[in-house]
Amino acid sequence: CLPCGATYSRRMPSLTVREAQVRAALLEVLAYDLELDLTIPGDTFSSSCLISFDTTSAGCTFVDVSCSELTRAELDDEPLDPSLLSGGRLPLDLTDGRHRLRLEAVMPTATTARGCIAAPTPPTAAPICTRSAVDAAPRIFGCFDQPDLKAVYRTQVSVPEDRTVLGNAPATSLGGGRWELAQTLPLSTYFWTLVAGPYHSVLSEHDGIPLGIHCTQWLARHLDVDADEIFTVTGQSFDAYHAMFGIRYPFGDYHQVFVPEFNFGAMENPGCVTLRDSMVFRSKVPDGERGLRARVIVHEMAHQWFGDLVTMRWWDDLWLNESFAEYMAHRVTDEATGFTDSWVEFGFVRKRWGLMADSRPSTHPVASNGANDVRSAFADFDGISYAKGAAVLKQLNTYLGDEVFLAGVRQHLNEHAYGNATLADLLAAWESCGARELGPWADAWLRTSGADTLSLDDDSLVRTPPAGSDAERPHSLVIRVLGDGEGERDVAVQVTSPRTQVPVCPGPGRALVLDGRDDTRDKVRYDADTRAALPAVLGRIDDPVTRAAIWLAVRDGVGDAVIGTDAALDLLTAALPTEDQDIAVRSLSGWAARTVIGQYLGGEPSARDRVAEALARRLHSAPPGSGLQLAAAQGLAEVCVDTALFRGWLDGAAPDGLVVDAELRWKLLLQMAWLGAVDALDVEDERRRDASSKGAIHAARCRAALPDAASKAEVWDRIISDGSLSNYELSALCEGFWHPDQSALLDGYVDRYFAELPSTASLRSGWVVAETALLGFPVYAVRQQTYDRAQALLAADPLDAGLRRAVADRADDLRRALRVRAAAVPESDADR
Repeated sequence: CLPCGATYSRRMPSLTVREAQVRAALLEVLAYDLELDLTIPGDTFSSSCLISFDTTSAGCTFVDVSCSELTRAELDDEPLDPSLLSGGRLPLDLTDGRHRLRLEAVMPTATTARGCIAAPTPPTAAPICTRSAVDAAPRIFGCFDQPDLKAVYRTQVSVPEDRTVLGNAPATSLGGGRWELAQTLPLSTYFWTLVAGPYHSVLSEHDGIPLGIHCTQWLARHLDVDADEIFTVTGQSFDAYHAMFGIRYPFGDYHQVFVPEFNFGAMENPGCVTLRDSMVFRSKVPDGERGLRARVIVHEMAHQWFGDLVTMRWWDDLWLNESFAEYMAHRVTDEATGFTDSWVEFGFVRKRWGLMADSRPSTHPVASNGANDVRSAFADFDGISYAKGAAVLKQLNTYLGDEVFLAGVRQHLNEHAYGNATLADLLAAWESCGARELGPWADAWLRTSGADTLSLDDDSLVRTPPAGSDAERPHSLVIRVLGDGEGERDVAVQVTSPRTQVPVCPGPGRALVLDGRDDTRDKVRYDADTRAALPAVLGRIDDPVTRAAIWLAVRDGVGDAVIGTDAALDLLTAALPTEDQDIAVRSLSGWAARTVIGQYLGGEPSARDRVAEALARRLHSAPPGSGLQLAAAQGLAEVCVDTALFRGWLDGAAPDGLVVDAELRWKLLLQMAWLGAVDALDVEDERRRDASSKGAIHAARCRAALPDAASKAEVWDRIISDGSLSNYELSALCEGFWHPDQSALLDGYVDRYFAELPSTASLRSGWVVAETALLGFPVYAVRQQTYDRAQALLAADPLDAGLRRAVADRADDLRRALRVRAAAVPESDADR
């Protein structure tokens, strides 16, 4: 009998690339026959697995099992000793030929992390959702857990009789709570999924493909409202991908299940995509948030080809899955659906995420990133593998042309269908379809980390490679010329050398926007004349993608201390009152509140007032009832300190058209909690008003925000020591805990974070450990001592890999904040 859950999983060795190569050379896995019983009372379930496989020769290997108790193990009907299971691995001594391995185990259920998750969603019975992603499949059934050992699956499951069961293949009720799922096509272990719960379902069909969308019962009426929109986006996306890839969707039914307590945004399980249930909107949201949901739907559908049909051979080619899905999601959503703001969101949100990740010490190449084991690969599910990779693909499409680009993609998918592939395979497909030799391009863009920096020097565009690199990256871009009396015009530039002469120079009143169509992937440094002209010209730029490109350069420049916070505030207060994209308003107001004001300026009241006044102007000038008005109100709720104003909104005195529904009420209450304008009784009153599971999470966040010593102590103890917290509640407590206005109250917790954080890896596992470290970091304690404590923790050994990465990233943010603050201090003051 082995220890259960996350504590056990941390002692499991992480599968290395060499171990995976050796096992893949030895085995061909044919089929998994699974039987699960989810009706057992308590926090376990039974798992029976029969694995059929061939060996190419005699040899020794192991099967992966992470269980509470391995009760039976047989190889070719001969018993194996269950006590040989160690570190989640059961050794196997194999002869050449066909084999059958039977494993029966008691598995732990959980409320967080991975495996078989029972979500705490009162008052209804808890739904079950399995998460086999990355290395979690052995928490559900014994398996050879690596992406290049695909097999078919046949599954039977017992659940309480009031449950609906969904999975990778059609599920049939056998009566009495027993269900049988049809045989799947060949899948990697990390794609197997099963969802069982008292779900509300809406069914449809598109082009012969059965469709279903599902959610918990308490969200049923909200899903019904949005069902037509979701089905429309789904159908439009299928049509686009069929035309682009030339291969019909191969996995039968297509279900999308909005599940609770999901610690990913979504997961592309073939035939049964799972998504966070927060994407079922119970309140009015800005249009950009609907667009985001559409992109998630389109992203996960792209994976049905890039990832599911053709899977990377090893995790160092994760980009073959995620970068392609990210690029295709923005492209297809923009071209095929009614949500045409995709590249606006990419510029304002996703591209900045990638650029920030690429500027940190933890940066890594997009492809062939050297992930030696699964655990290190897991840390690379980040802005580089998603957003930077997508930006590189967008640039490659410009470089190759769409015809060659898509021809290579189609050839790649056809050649490797139902199998695995590498970067070299995809490059070969492009080259066979007409691309020039892509090795140098891939070395510079995909195998080299860091971003180029583009700047103007008189009439030359200067390209500077990342520090310590001699990468020669080609760029195809435009310089958008503004404010010179000639109207808006574009100058196309092909950058193939460190200095490229261009037919335009900086000048007074002229703004030269490098990469004005956001075509490439780089850091941009504006000349002095452009920086001076931006406040006057930014509001007159019609193209929101150009505005996104400008703000990407400005925010990056502020973080690198080459643009001052005063200049950034001048630009914010000039731009926000006229910005017509709700994505931009939310992105910029969040950056202003949390980064500029909270970290760089330490909550400076005058800066808050300036941004709040700009957002108020946008709020009152936006069309009543519009998403733009709501975005301005949400931004104001983050930065404004006028609690009497918010109390009026809560009591019914909101601006005309602004609906103060459940989500906005909680946002207002959170700001008032941080400012000490409400107490625990007020939070509980609001919790009774919103008796949903979402309301419980909001209430936890607000209680964590209260400036009360006893409350803070209780919340901190739960973050550090309560292993029973659900994903959503843990995140909410961390999000609510820190605030720049509570520095005196929270000062003692800065040292406690670094002293006590490592212990959380004994309670939780995987992504949850890293998320706790990220969200719980004292980001507003911007002082050298905090940075030094972070570095001391990072020097400790051993330290959970995900926790180490999270602390390193937050420490780098802190380093930037210290540099920004130092740059704002006059030399005479700094000397003193």
